[in-house]
Amino acid sequence: MRVLIVEDEPYLAEAVQAGLRLEAIASDIAGDGDTALERLDVHTYDVVVLDRDIPGTHGDEVCRTIVARELGCRVLMLTAAAHLDEKVTGFELGADDYLTKPFDLKELVVRLRSLARRPKASTPPVLETGDLRLDPFRREVFRAGRYISLTRKQFAVLEVLMAARGGVVSAEVLLEKAWDENADPFTNAVRITISTLRKRLGPPWAIHTVPGVGYRVGEGPDSAA
Repeated sequence: MRVLIVEDEPYLAEAVQAGLRLEAIASDIAGDGDTALERLDVHTYDVVVLDRDIPGTHGDEVCRTIVARELGCRVLMLTAAAHLDEKVTGFELGADDYLTKPFDLKELVVRLRSLARRPKASTPPVLETGDLRLDPFRREVFRAGRYISLTRKQFAVLEVLMAARGGVVSAEVLLEKAWDENADPFTNAVRITISTLRKRLGPPWAIHTVPGVGYRVGEGPDSAA
């Protein structure tokens, strides 16, 4: 999952980003509405955590733009006000969820996971492919009933692959979904992560390389990254 944090309080934004990183959730930060719109033009996000009262383009207008452009990402609005009218306005603008400051990071993570499941094709809360089982909420992976310990990045990559339900995912998409904007597009991080992930999962290989296209999870001939 990849999240855009739109928050003008640097310490809060960085604290949220650090907390999401521990949950294997990639995120970028925009300190104002104009930067947020620029990020949305360049990157694909699953959820936007949007503070309403931000410099530049107001948070309400950012939300309207996301809805008008049909970008496909969910919007979780943040506000310091707990008034019902504030929440109603946010939902009328097209927000999918609402959270009042101050908030607990655990609650934010649960809400993000829930929102990311809603889109286009309803993604089940627990992903299962063959003998692989991935629980995003508990951050647990099992293979044939055996618990598999993964690094945060390995978990994030496997989650993207399993959410594709057997479809091929390109290295570019994996880089987009599991890394943040600082990732070098020419890096071999995806190949290395796939290789180490495959070894962690063990034989027979559950992740297969489709030469020149990308990677997929499911049955198929063994292949190296």
